[in-house]
Amino acid sequence: MGVVQFFVVHVIVQSAWAEPYSWAGNNISDLGNVHCALQPEPEPRYVCSPEHGLMNTSFVVLGALLVVGVVLTGRAVWRRGPAAVAARLLLAGAGVGFVLAGLAPADADENMHVLGALLIMATGNIGLLLAGLGLAASPASRWATALLGFAAATALGLFLSHHYLGLGMGGMERVAAFPLLAWALAVGVSGLTGRRSEAAAPDSMEDEPSRRSQKDAPGGFNQRTS
Repeated sequence: MGVVQFFVVHVIVQSAWAEPYSWAGNNISDLGNVHCALQPEPEPRYVCSPEHGLMNTSFVVLGALLVVGVVLTGRAVWRRGPAAVAARLLLAGAGVGFVLAGLAPADADENMHVLGALLIMATGNIGLLLAGLGLAASPASRWATALLGFAAATALGLFLSHHYLGLGMGGMERVAAFPLLAWALAVGVSGLTGRRSEAAAPDSMEDEPSRRSQKDAPGGFNQRTS
């Protein structure tokens, strides 16, 4: 829910810009900036986001739901052990980062906003790497999770060093930030479909052991029919 609402709001807020918003040339945080002004760093661009309040609310909702999701997921998602515990703490830290980013827009409280961004893209991506060890999932899923974390952490390094590889500032930032959201969405969908599959399991399968015991019991079905 948190990831879906974030992307829906992202599209709504960017469409409200008079000057077209660019996924390559603009930061994600530009959508939440309170004031209309020329932003010189890390690349010069004019920022004016009329629906900044909606975007900042979306950041907070996303972060809060991410924390709740990490807390509530248990043995169905995570193994026991230090890797799983560390992964969950770091991923929850990324959720806190989204909340900070929403409460402290970049042009209102830059230091707090930068802290939130680092929690999202540094703490969150390290959490993804560790989740590759801590997930109670197939080896393929664990490898995919670890690779997402590695790719996102590498993109963060490129973004901070201003090496955008033709993707633009905003494009490289998204490569660093969006793998976490893609993973969270995949885990959420997997959890929902898994629960529905369990709920839809036929009762006959659950009753089969008791039926067998009745057949084999003294005076049971087999003896009565004989």
